[in-house]
Amino acid sequence: MEKSLTKSETVESKKMTSAERASNHKKIASHLQEASKNHTEAAKHHEDGNAEKAALSTITAHGHVAHAVSASKQDVKDHAIKG
Repeated sequence: MEKSLTKSETVESKKMTSAERASNHKKIASHLQEASKNHTEAAKHHEDGNAEKAALSTITAHGHVAHAVSASKQDVKDHAIKG
């Protein structure tokens, strides 16, 4: 019969290493930088009167923000678990 894991053992197995945390922070930063670039492009497209290109840049920016938020949530969970 298999031993079931306690809550603390289950949580323990989900912790990120320092290298994984660093990689995650870099991923978050990269997505936020890309989102910034895309929003800047969207503003330029609006200035040029090209709403279609502005919309595409805006949607792309929001995708990058969504990825950054997702990675950030993982980081916050890990910090809450690990302290």
